[in-house]
Amino acid sequence: MQSDIEAILREGEAAIAAASSTDDLVQVETELFGKRSALSGAHRALGALEADQRIAAGRRLHEVRGALEAQVADRHDALAATERAELLVADRLDLSEVIPNLVRSPLSRGHLHLVSQARDELEDVFVGMGFEVAEGPEAESDWYNFEALNMPPAHPARGMYDTMYLDIGEPETVLLRTHTSPVQIHLMEEAVRNDTLPIHAVMPGKCYRLDTPDARHLPVFNQIEGLVVDRDVTFGDLAGTIQTFTTAYFGEGMQSRLRPAYFPFTEPSAEFEITCAICRGAGCRTCSNVGWVELGGCGMVDPAVFAAVGIDSDVWSGFAFGFGIDRLALMRHEIPDLRSFMENDIRFLSQF
Repeated sequence: MQSDIEAILREGEAAIAAASSTDDLVQVETELFGKRSALSGAHRALGALEADQRIAAGRRLHEVRGALEAQVADRHDALAATERAELLVADRLDLSEVIPNLVRSPLSRGHLHLVSQARDELEDVFVGMGFEVAEGPEAESDWYNFEALNMPPAHPARGMYDTMYLDIGEPETVLLRTHTSPVQIHLMEEAVRNDTLPIHAVMPGKCYRLDTPDARHLPVFNQIEGLVVDRDVTFGDLAGTIQTFTTAYFGEGMQSRLRPAYFPFTEPSAEFEITCAICRGAGCRTCSNVGWVELGGCGMVDPAVFAAVGIDSDVWSGFAFGFGIDRLALMRHEIPDLRSFMENDIRFLSQF
């Protein structure tokens, strides 16, 4: 029995050392510790030994098993580190690479990213409509991101957002903003403090959610938010503003429409759709053959939001709207996958 145990150790050590990848090591681990392994067979054979021999053999089997498990763990760490290093090398960008058909003489010049271009164009459109451009912090308190927007703790609407909380202060009190709506609260607070109402502003910027990247989602994305607070503002003003923007940005012949929806910080709320930019309303695969594509959400500012910042909703009214800049650029240029914006492939970027 003792010689068999030592043979199991030697053969196991050799198999572990011969594993050339983590996948190979998984197979070796199964062969060493599985129900049909030599080690398991030796454990079953202990019952046939005398008591003193069984104790000595059992102790040695336990030592061998522990030694092999430790060697498997060490070998796994080494192989995983090697595979990570190889993957990093394979993914490394060669910044000295020159692609002749993309290089102009003497050197090609870079340009703004497509999403940055879309943001600049949107700002120009809204400034032309009489809006000001405002910005706010990307790290926000829970109060600005949720509570002041009529989403107190445990509110069901918080489930709409996969939030990235920061390890600052009390747990779940500081976060990377999940939308640009907190800038609305900052603007209204400042307007009340300085007595500068009304407000006509758009707020572009980055937002963060724990989304898995796919063709339509990114964990870091860009939004643009609009806010109007004035006297006698109506839902008709909101609809007219969205239609004016649609025509100004997408061109003549493009229409918008509103569908009832729910957002905790607006009431009534709506989702707005525009004529499909690809088929111009005729119906295609992109718009599921309905001729319309959802662009964003909008609605009249909820009185609870006004109350949070100290604005009298009996005197002032307003509306808000927002949509994703990345998705707008994707739709306008017929790009099939949002992840293309993050891959930094010069062959893609040079087209815009």
